[in-house]
Amino acid sequence: MPLDDPPRALRDYAFIADGERGALIGQSGEICWLCAPRWHDGAVFSTLIGGSGVYAVTPKGRFVPGGHYETGSLIWRSRWITEHGIVECREALAFPGEPGRLVLLRRILAREGPAHVTVRLRPRAAYGREPLREVSRDQDGVWHGRTGPLRLRWSGCENAVLRERHADGAELTAELDLGAGTRHDLVLEIGTGAPHSAPPSASRVWESTEAAWAHTVPPLDHTAAPGDARQAYALLRGMTGGGGMVAAATTSLPERAEEGRDYDYRYVWVRDQSIAGQAVAAAGPHELLDDAARFVTARLHADGPRMAPAYTVDGDSVPAQRRLGLPGYPGGYDRIGNRAGGQFQLDAFGEALLLLAAAARHGRLDADGWHAAAIAAGAVARRRHEPDAGIWELEPRAWTHSRLVCAAGLRRIAAVAPHGPYAGRAREWEALADAVTADAAAEALHPDGHWQRAPDDPAPDAALLLPPLRGALPGDDPRTRATLRTYARKLTDGHFAYRFRHDERPLREAEGAFLLCGFVMALAEHQQGHEVEAYRWFERNRAACGAAGLYSEEYDIVQRQLRGNLPQAFVHALLLESAAVLASGDGHSGRRRT
Repeated sequence: MPLDDPPRALRDYAFIADGERGALIGQSGEICWLCAPRWHDGAVFSTLIGGSGVYAVTPKGRFVPGGHYETGSLIWRSRWITEHGIVECREALAFPGEPGRLVLLRRILAREGPAHVTVRLRPRAAYGREPLREVSRDQDGVWHGRTGPLRLRWSGCENAVLRERHADGAELTAELDLGAGTRHDLVLEIGTGAPHSAPPSASRVWESTEAAWAHTVPPLDHTAAPGDARQAYALLRGMTGGGGMVAAATTSLPERAEEGRDYDYRYVWVRDQSIAGQAVAAAGPHELLDDAARFVTARLHADGPRMAPAYTVDGDSVPAQRRLGLPGYPGGYDRIGNRAGGQFQLDAFGEALLLLAAAARHGRLDADGWHAAAIAAGAVARRRHEPDAGIWELEPRAWTHSRLVCAAGLRRIAAVAPHGPYAGRAREWEALADAVTADAAAEALHPDGHWQRAPDDPAPDAALLLPPLRGALPGDDPRTRATLRTYARKLTDGHFAYRFRHDERPLREAEGAFLLCGFVMALAEHQQGHEVEAYRWFERNRAACGAAGLYSEEYDIVQRQLRGNLPQAFVHALLLESAAVLASGDGHSGRRRT
């Protein structure tokens, strides 16, 4: 096997996370992506995008790979059928994580027959630019070293062989042989400061991690797909730490080969955070709803009507986009940073209002949250006529979705306002919602009766399905039904959904099916009372995942491949929401709004 394993199809990766950072694991037991100390920092293992550094536990000889998550957690079990039996490697980041220090657990188990594995550890910080240096082994057989500004400690492999190359730095390798039924623990710690006084006990860290996942992830037995709903919740929790929820764990995984649509999503988008919070609220008043409301509240208090679309998990500005000088994932580039941080996206204020209203309905919006809602409503009033980049982050225009989702947010917060400190503002916010809707109707209602993308663009758009689901206007409004019919006819293919038409090419040639939109279609059909069709949409898109049950942003229906950054949080959020709503029976048409 080569020193650095080549990139794989995205469907072949598993993902572990602790809230502060996450790692992708390939089918040969190689960790090919891990940023440290936090999501947006430089990668220590970056072979995914052409960097270097790897941490692999790989069976010797021939094997067939597999694996699965332990239910309701991000504890992954790599599983290999070998020529000698069955080998597993239980993998996790100690949960919940600390912002400045990670603990990566790997427990090798000889499940049936003996296990013979090779272990390789070669961390290289800063996307491969900083080799492993200053390596030493103490009297207890624990390895210590440094890569760039990070210090590491590795326990459980005292007999590893140290190889040092002047240019490439150091590498540790070992051959482990386990008797049938036995196990062996490896514990890797990486942090910005000196390690704790003594290496942690693997058994105790495993026990605390198992208990934390069991406590954090609710049963969700009342949903349409409890197992997948729990796993989606676990994924969202794994991507949410002391700050906000990152949109995805990776950067630069292309949406389409060689077309330049590859971005860095290791930041918190206000929209995505709000969508995730609303999804959780649909399933119940769980902790992730509080986390989402807290992050968005803080951003509104800090920046008011100038709130940015995206931030780091700490609420700092997203850095400008730049290249790393790496080969990138095949078909893609090597970008970090994101231009969205400098855009104006009006719909983010509408989504924030929807999130805060959802928290209020569950009795979980505090005084700061209510003040944040007032700030968001004021921002809509002040900026609603400005062109914005919209949900798809395109050129600034008067995007219809942006206006209508703001109307939805205003209506929802007005509906709960009588129970909070801003009761006197309810009529004002409802009137503003009416004005926003009326402006949209005057400027962006197609002669055929459906909402169009913008006043100067008569085409349909998947985003226009969302405002009726969020309360901008009811499901039985003729404009809602006409928009759904037009969208389904023009932008769907075999229960896969697309955002909008890029050009005259067939949909499947221009981009992948957008999985978020597929779950939105399930909700839209449910709102119309079309239960069988709603479940068809739900099941088709629920199946568009990798072997580990992870979803990226897009699904190439021709090649049956995941496209874009992995895992994509808002897709898992809409799966969770769809599972909750379809099982609840809620959401049917409702009264008309003039």
